[in-house]
Amino acid sequence: MHLSYPYRIDGRGRTAVHLHDARYVRDLIDQVLFTRPGERVNQPEFGCDIMGLVFEANSDALTSATELIVQSSLQRWLGELITVESLSVEAVEGELRITIVYLLRRQMERQKETFSREL
Repeated sequence: MHLSYPYRIDGRGRTAVHLHDARYVRDLIDQVLFTRPGERVNQPEFGCDIMGLVFEANSDALTSATELIVQSSLQRWLGELITVESLSVEAVEGELRITIVYLLRRQMERQKETFSREL
């Protein structure tokens, strides 16, 4: 069992939890992607500064740089839980979308998830 993200109280009045590793890992990826370095007091290096890139001019170089930042952040913070097989980053109509195909190391299960935030 793992605490759910974002933190909330369940229907029983208790801290909500995830019973499945896949959902827990998905939430961890979301935290890595959309936490800016410096936001966590006890882990100031945690996160991925992709939201800082949204105001840059859109180009192939920016897309490649963003993919590299995402790949390295996931490897650094979640490398013992997942292996990233592929990822794509796109900005579409005011929304940043990141699609990741990854392997859950413990279960050897392949997952494909899309994460998004409004710009």
